[in-house]
Amino acid sequence: MRGALAALALPLLAALGAEAEPIAPSELSTLPTADIVILGEVHDNPWHHENQTAAVAELQPAALVFEMLTPEYAERVTPDLMTDAEALRATLDWDESGWPDFAMYAPIFAAAPEARVFGAAVPREELRGVVMGEGELPEDAARWGLDAALPDEQQAEREAMQAEAHCDALPETMLPGMVMAQRVRDAALARKALRALDETGGPVVVITGNGHARTDWGMPAKLARAAPDVSVLSVGQLEAAPEDSAPYDLWLVTPEAERPDPCDAFRG
Repeated sequence: MRGALAALALPLLAALGAEAEPIAPSELSTLPTADIVILGEVHDNPWHHENQTAAVAELQPAALVFEMLTPEYAERVTPDLMTDAEALRATLDWDESGWPDFAMYAPIFAAAPEARVFGAAVPREELRGVVMGEGELPEDAARWGLDAALPDEQQAEREAMQAEAHCDALPETMLPGMVMAQRVRDAALARKALRALDETGGPVVVITGNGHARTDWGMPAKLARAAPDVSVLSVGQLEAAPEDSAPYDLWLVTPEAERPDPCDAFRG
């Protein structure tokens, strides 16, 4: 969606800013219009996927971009598979992917059966090289700011977040590479969303983790840098209310998913 509707949407999105008020799940049916709508998630939270499904059903995007799919797997998705959960699961080799139960994701595909599906996952071997400092950055690294160092304060904050997310089990020397890998994945999501917008005319919905949906340094920041004329709306989904503001245009709080202690994998 470009032109007049985008022009109407942009002032509203700017007014929301980084300290937007939270919304209720019912308000996902009345989201502001945007070229690209980013729907964040905690990957294993079923309420988050239910909310994404509701938003997608209302928006009826021309394209769906998934963090979970490589471009090669996304190309396997045909219109007849969008509403056939078991066949789609098999086609995507989902059970071997390492992502949570496909039963949570299948309704998102079915909610927009006419949408084209795009995959934005970076191959694991590429990310491994980035983490270890041995891989090359994308050819268009400058477009996304990947060729520039982050401000010291942001770099330190992001390294601390990576350490906490991995239960403080990672060597400190690995943390800068983990942050760069996250930046590369943000750029991959932004690149694919812009391609989807160009090829379909939009709107485009992106299904991704909350970290990539952050407006301050995630995918939205990459889009603002590379394509400032494109309107973007980021919706974060949290399991607890933030102490201050949340780095999204809109955000909502859901119950916490039941899960084992994720740090168990680093013990014993």
